[in-house]
Amino acid sequence: MAGPLQGIRVLDLTRILAGPYATMVLGDLGAEVIKIEQPGAGDEARGFGPFKNDFSLYFMSINRGKKSVTLNLKDPRGKAIFLDLVKQSDVLVENFRPGTMKKLGLDYESLKAHYPSLLYAACSGFGQTGPYATRGAYDMIIQGMGGLLSITGEPDRPPVRVGTSIGDITAALFTTIGILSALRHRDQTGEGQLIDVGMLDCQVAILENAMVRYFSTGEAPRPLGRRHPTITPFEVFESADGYVVIAIGNNELWRKFCEHVNRPELIDDERFSTNALRTDHHDELFPILAEMMGQRTTEQWIAALEGIGVPCGPVNTIDQVANDPQVLAREMIVDVEHDRTGPVQIPGIPIKLSETPGRVDAPAPNLGEHTVEVLTDLLGLRHDAVDLLKQEGVV
Repeated sequence: MAGPLQGIRVLDLTRILAGPYATMVLGDLGAEVIKIEQPGAGDEARGFGPFKNDFSLYFMSINRGKKSVTLNLKDPRGKAIFLDLVKQSDVLVENFRPGTMKKLGLDYESLKAHYPSLLYAACSGFGQTGPYATRGAYDMIIQGMGGLLSITGEPDRPPVRVGTSIGDITAALFTTIGILSALRHRDQTGEGQLIDVGMLDCQVAILENAMVRYFSTGEAPRPLGRRHPTITPFEVFESADGYVVIAIGNNELWRKFCEHVNRPELIDDERFSTNALRTDHHDELFPILAEMMGQRTTEQWIAALEGIGVPCGPVNTIDQVANDPQVLAREMIVDVEHDRTGPVQIPGIPIKLSETPGRVDAPAPNLGEHTVEVLTDLLGLRHDAVDLLKQEGVV
């Protein structure tokens, strides 16, 4: 079965992470993604480790299933070829600094007049407008500027980076949502449009209760370590052999927990009888719970708490995640075969569609692997013409 985006062609001018992750999602869902790369260099992520047989597994993990075409957009012939590809594509995605595509004459306004149905997605650090628009940005800069670093880590300690590139990936997902929304609009009207996504905007959008806590109290939230800011107990506790997360989100679960641990007096304790009171008195409640939680192993706690319906889970290391039976049952670890690396395992597709499921059926491409195929099959160029363009550094 083909994915839901079969028949959609995406021109991918993106590099490193945010843009490539967005086009990866589109490709996983069935779109044909043609990745345009600079001849001889390509996406900078090709140089990021870890490597297997000199091929970047970082690049592999977010560029699977794409076609790589090398094209020098600064050469008039390369630009002409690119415009021919635009004519036959539905979506263009780029994540350059605002102004870069304009210098090439390939920005949205330049293309719109000739390709009115084109969807042009621009994912940048700060968006296409505003005083910061032309600044460069990387994930950790955005985590800092977007406030995430200020609320991550232990109290009264230096800021801590979130352990994944959430600034890039959040922007990628919002870019994908924007593209899918614009496709829906085009299906109804025939009109293309600009999808403008800024990484900083996306970080502000996901601050959820941190932002509303500031607006309601006038005080900037600070790091709280391993606990939830407004629900208690909802945090990581040290067990006899590791760590366990418990999430008691209402009074009924609190009652079940207290009865299970033979501490019924805590149920109606005036300090702990409601979630708000438990949160207000966290400093008094935490030592009581920490002492209890240290008396059993993580596995024992999970078995006991699941038995009474209290949500809980272990703090898994990455190797444990990769071998978790639920993760494997949901096909979240998949195998791809590459001519240079051999078999490689990468994360699968989290969107499970019953009638038009996506799939990961091809590895990331070698640099320029599909140049001849795309230019001859899609644009009708002769093989000898493509060979000449290669010799002259155009492709």
